[in-house]
Amino acid sequence: MELGLVGLGRMGGNMRERLRRGGHTVVGYARRPDGRDADSLAAMVEQLAAPRAVWLMIPAGDPTRSTVVELGGLLAAGDVVVDGGNSRWTDDQTNAPYLAERGIGYVDCGVSGGVWGLENGYGLMAGGAAADVERLMPIFDTLRPEGPRDEGFVHAGPAGAGHFAKMVHNGIEYGLMQAYAEGYELLAATDLVTNVPGVLRAWSRGTVVRSWLLDLLVAALDEDPGLAEIKGYVEDSGEGRWTVEAAIDHGVPAPVISAALFSRFASRQDDSPAMKAVAALRNQFGGHAVRAADEAGPSSGAGDTRT
Repeated sequence: MELGLVGLGRMGGNMRERLRRGGHTVVGYARRPDGRDADSLAAMVEQLAAPRAVWLMIPAGDPTRSTVVELGGLLAAGDVVVDGGNSRWTDDQTNAPYLAERGIGYVDCGVSGGVWGLENGYGLMAGGAAADVERLMPIFDTLRPEGPRDEGFVHAGPAGAGHFAKMVHNGIEYGLMQAYAEGYELLAATDLVTNVPGVLRAWSRGTVVRSWLLDLLVAALDEDPGLAEIKGYVEDSGEGRWTVEAAIDHGVPAPVISAALFSRFASRQDDSPAMKAVAALRNQFGGHAVRAADEAGPSSGAGDTRT
């Protein structure tokens, strides 16, 4: 099958390679000239035989929206666009009707697998019309992991369903990562456990908490024991926030995902203003010791109230 692929970054480039290994013809376009097969979107479209399929792997928001609009003027009725980036599902409900007015199909596809997808395959969550999804199945089948189709691919529902499913997937990922991180910190905090990496490695086989994420934590500690080479500063892609917002909208309690998101916010503060306020309050009502801004040890304080 022929496919135009827009965006040749860490995931897009690997997806192009996996598809080519699977016998597909892929015409890749990216703003940077290195490695691209076409110099413009128009040139990419011209190299594809109708009916065309174009897959986007570019940043969510304005970059995706502007590319969809441009493709709306370049493609023809019967073509289809796939948004495989981390777009918010509500954006799909704008993009799908826009292209539908021009007779162009639209599929949103959440993609999981990161830099390991080239060799292991990608988990795929598609949203859109059944006919459009079915037409793209040769592409999906090549990208997904080997094995039964429903263990790595799902047609989750109409436009927006794929990205909604990927959003929830990423929210769960936040919670899992935070749980492993807190467990790691607790193990490292005690003098009783003298082989923390060994404990995590033992957990990675046979236990109920084994997972690929745990394997990756073990690998990270192998590369950097004690994680001394990195700072505990964690960004968020936006999908954790969207998951929490969706939970609020639907009245679904999501305390673990919410706490994991807020922990990422806390990681970006060298000295939390909120915790400054908590320390000041404890000192005010109970005389609890506080630490001066330029001192490592606690200052003296009176009182015995504990909170």
